[in-house]
Order: sequence, then C-alpha cells, then structure tokens
Amino acid sequence: MVNVAIFTIALAFVLMMCRTAHAGTDYGDEICELITSYLDGDNWHYTFNEDDRTYNFNISISGKLQHLRYVVLVRGNGYTVYAISPINADKEEPSTMLKMADFVCRANYGVRNGNFELDMNDGELRYKVFVDCDECLPSQGVIRNSIMIPSVMFERYSPGILDVIFKDADVEEAIAKCER
Repeated sequence: MVNVAIFTIALAFVLMMCRTAHAGTDYGDEICELITSYLDGDNWHYTFNEDDRTYNFNISISGKLQHLRYVVLVRGNGYTVYAISPINADKEEPSTMLKMADFVCRANYGVRNGNFELDMNDGELRYKVFVDCDECLPSQGVIRNSIMIPSVMFERYSPGILDVIFKDADVEEAIAKCER
C-alpha cells in the first residue's frame, strides 16, 4: 500500500514537472509550418508576414457578400482566424449599429465554434475562431475547420446581415430567415 502511494506521488510529481517544462513554450513556428502546409496543399493564395506571424488572404463565398478577407494571427500557443466582411454597418446610423449589435448577439447564441464580432467604433463585422494549441499542435482537420467555419457562418447569416444594414429589417425576422 505504501509503495502504491509513493508511486502515485512520484508520478504526479513527474507529470507536474513535464507540464511546468512545457508551460509557456512558444509553438508559434510549428503552428505556422502546419498552417502553411495546409494552405499550400490546398492551393490557397496568401501572403505571410514572418515578423508578426500573420497570414492574409481572401475567400469567395456563396451569396451576396461574395468574398471575405481573412487574417490569421499565430501567437505563442495558439492562433486566431478572422473572416472580415466587405460590408460594414454604418457607424453614422446609431439605430443600425444597435440593430447589428442585437443581430450579432442573437446569431452568436448557441454557436459552438467561434463567434461574430461587431466593432462599435467603425461598424466592422467579422467572425472569429480561436484555436488553443497549449501542449499540442493542430491537425490538418482542425486547421481546415478553423478556416472554413467563418465562411460557412457568413454564408448562413449574410442574408440577415444585409437585410439589417440595407433594408432596416426587424432583427428577429432576419435571424429567423437565416436559421430556417
């Protein structure tokens, strides 16, 4: 019984030391290699800034928005994918900004992978996915999903976004239209 207790304590100590040794480790270069491998393997056209580990590219989507601008930021133990809408809410129209904020809150409710964001200063609308790579590296499937999910979400919600911005649509009706 004593041997089991000593073994358990020793194992816990070794695991703690391993975690401590890897805590704060910067996996950014390895994450960049994996993202580059995915993008190159799928023939994406992108630019990469090595100094700040940032990818930039565009993607075409179905619907009236037609394209999104992407920024992928790799930082230490993770990366963030931003898909940015080419159309902003008009910051000079406070009622539209409030309706878009309401729309974003309703669209985000129950979303599992990422979220829409609205910049209340300039009306920029984007979708964000964060991938935590603490103590692990993302698979090609995780990278693919983190890049594709924002475009799928914009395809789904862009009819409502455009109705709110350009047609002064009722937010609940615009959300219902998107979630049918």
